[in-house]
Amino acid sequence: MSRAPSLMENQVMATLYESRRAQMFPKLTPDQLARLESVGERARTREMEILIDSGERYRRIVVVLSGTLDVVIPGVSGETPITQLTVGDFTGEMSTLRGSSSFVRTRVSEPGDIISVPVENLRKLIQTDAELSELFMRAFILRRMGLLETHQGDVLLIGSDDSPDMLRVRQFLERNVIPYSCYDSDSDGDAIALLDQFGVSRNELPIVLCRDKILRRPGNEQIVECLGINPQVDETVVRDLVVVGAGPAGLAAAVYAASEGLRVLVLETMAPGGQAGTSSKIENYLGFPTGISGQALAGRAFVQAQKFGAEVIVAGSAVRLHVHERPYRVDFFRGRSVRARTIVIATGAEYRSLPLKNLDRFLGVGVYFAATNIEAQLCTDEEVCIVGGGNSAGQAAVFLASKCTRVHLLVRSSGLTDSMSQYLIRRIEEHPKISFRPKTELTALEGDAHLQRISWRSRDGAETRPIRHVFLMTGAVPNIGWLGECVAVDTRGFLKTGPDISREELTQRKWPLARQPFFLETSIPGVFAVGDVRSGSTKRVAAAVGEGSACISLVHATLASDG
Repeated sequence: MSRAPSLMENQVMATLYESRRAQMFPKLTPDQLARLESVGERARTREMEILIDSGERYRRIVVVLSGTLDVVIPGVSGETPITQLTVGDFTGEMSTLRGSSSFVRTRVSEPGDIISVPVENLRKLIQTDAELSELFMRAFILRRMGLLETHQGDVLLIGSDDSPDMLRVRQFLERNVIPYSCYDSDSDGDAIALLDQFGVSRNELPIVLCRDKILRRPGNEQIVECLGINPQVDETVVRDLVVVGAGPAGLAAAVYAASEGLRVLVLETMAPGGQAGTSSKIENYLGFPTGISGQALAGRAFVQAQKFGAEVIVAGSAVRLHVHERPYRVDFFRGRSVRARTIVIATGAEYRSLPLKNLDRFLGVGVYFAATNIEAQLCTDEEVCIVGGGNSAGQAAVFLASKCTRVHLLVRSSGLTDSMSQYLIRRIEEHPKISFRPKTELTALEGDAHLQRISWRSRDGAETRPIRHVFLMTGAVPNIGWLGECVAVDTRGFLKTGPDISREELTQRKWPLARQPFFLETSIPGVFAVGDVRSGSTKRVAAAVGEGSACISLVHATLASDG
């Protein structure tokens, strides 16, 4: 049955997916349909029957054998059509494999026959059938990107662009690849009308309209719960491995462990990618000669982890590790916990704060720890300042220079050669909009509701400038507060592993095994540390990925012997 494309389809096709309609909505061949039917069941549909509703967890996909299905997004002003599925089409997108909630409603417009395939069976098929794996994975990814591209979804965000809470919610939604629409309550007439309609006061902003709920100044956990982003976790099951942290090292560990048949759960505080996920472009990562953003790299790894069956929990900060009995137990938010025979700590490091008066006051309203597209939108055509001399600072400087009138790069040292890749140094030196300021220290932040001016001191003296946006990317401190004192650390607080742990430290911590700790193993048997959180690690994305993947052979050895 032929049909005209919907308005939303036209919008999507007019973008970078213009030539990818066949990949977003591929037609299954008779042979492929037969393979799907072998792991599913036939059923007959009824007119206007809703097969899956927005907000409902995916428990199956539907393959159309006859009849038609309408896919729409319900919203406050009615339904937005996405597409119509006919013979050989199938439902689903990235939420399907994760077992999280649907962003769309799928309804029968013309009754017919379908194949209903449980998600568990689909996941097994994707792991064993290379042809269907490529077809489904590409379609699922492109469908999610299509929703993002057109800013279509059943999530509505309203708040002031000058609010730090608004910035936090936007960062959380975008880094978790959640489609949403955003309105500025200071300037958008539709947003103001909606606030009046729902009886929301200014001090309750930002709000998230989450399907049939209004979340006022929500925390990330509330958003996750309302949207049903996380899979439902059975806390009674003992996992082979729990990975704490979904940065490059943690995701690499999850992908390799899950692909080798281990039962894996990942806990992540914010979103897949960790600190690397905020990098605008990584150009020295093997296999990407034109570069790749940190979020895109993390997104691909996240999809791989789901493909192989790893469970990933976001907004699920680990709060305590219990190591006095095995299997170990990891407590996370709201009193929940999971048990595992081995643990990989991949919590990374965060930028060090500066001892500046008013710093906390301007967080999110002039002071930032990341330079993504969101922050870039806030400072377009303005003068900005970056403090830091590492690769992240260099990537931010080059990225922001394409958006801003002037970028000041402040470092306390005399140069960049000891901390930054040479290709970035050359770009900074040659870019007409970047001013490199060595031996310079940020000394003051001033303003009212928003940062308005800053001061710095250099070898040429003190200077104050009307700069409203500062990016802090100075040094790093390990994210290990949840561990307490149960693991050996170096003088800077990074986790010691393998030969770096002295005999005295092993004796003090009552190491119980005849063997010495493996190379990436901490002072606790079966607990490993990888990536930036590990003492002596190379603070590069490729090194973190290498450690995360290499660690799994040690996990196997532990499980086979003393685990």
